Amino acid sequence: MSDGDYVLGTRDDEVARLGVQHSVWRGEMLEGFRLAGFGAGQTILDVGAGPGFASADLAELVGADGRVIALERSPHFAATLRGRGLTNVEVREQDINEADFGTEIADGAWTRWVLAFVADPAQTVGHIAQALRPGAEAVFHEYADYQSWRTMPPSPDHEQFRSLIVKSWRDSGGEPDIALQLPDLMGAAGLDLVAVRPMIQIVGRDDAAWQWPASFIATGSARLAELGYATPEEAGRFATFLDRLPADTRMITPLVAEVIAVKR
Repeated sequence: MSDGDYVLGTRDDEVARLGVQHSVWRGEMLEGFRLAGFGAGQTILDVGAGPGFASADLAELVGADGRVIALERSPHFAATLRGRGLTNVEVREQDINEADFGTEIADGAWTRWVLAFVADPAQTVGHIAQALRPGAEAVFHEYADYQSWRTMPPSPDHEQFRSLIVKSWRDSGGEPDIALQLPDLMGAAGLDLVAVRPMIQIVGRDDAAWQWPASFIATGSARLAELGYATPEEAGRFATFLDRLPADTRMITPLVAEVIAVKR
């Protein structure tokens, strides 16, 4: 990987895509925060914070008397987050899979589409558990069935694109459907399951949620070519296949599981 960071990249086009993604999923995220009891004055971990879209929402939620500890290994993402000027956010530039976060320092933890990409998710879950105070809750948003991402009617180009994305993630050491393993990983780390909630939609072109997978198709196609999983011609076909589908096409978004756990 030429940028040395993530299989999906860390450049400005990926920052922009993550902004679109966050806007689509922000409501679900805030509901997860509510269910976990996140609130003013708390210290919350943002594990794999990226360029800081969720960190900004957490900073507003915990307020001036609270603190967000944002953990992010990408120098570009960390710099983008620092550039937000959030005075109650501490940015720690570290690999969440390698270094622990501290012991009983936090009242809650949040992570979204992070465990799917780390080499040792059990270790990262262990770091989260170690950092939580007893009774504190962690909210995970991870894919449970990435292959559920389909179009209606089906598109052969999309099916091939999705399969190559899954292969690239697994070749880099990740597991797209990591949510299926979360209960066992949490139990071994000292976390007890509190609640699970499925998140999946069927959307049309006029739905705001359409922009989430559409923006990923645009950047992901180029990334597949850059990493050698697709030829430039294939990448060009992947990037434009939505334009060739009927106007009334519907898209089924990948199944995401919200998993909430409490520290014993």
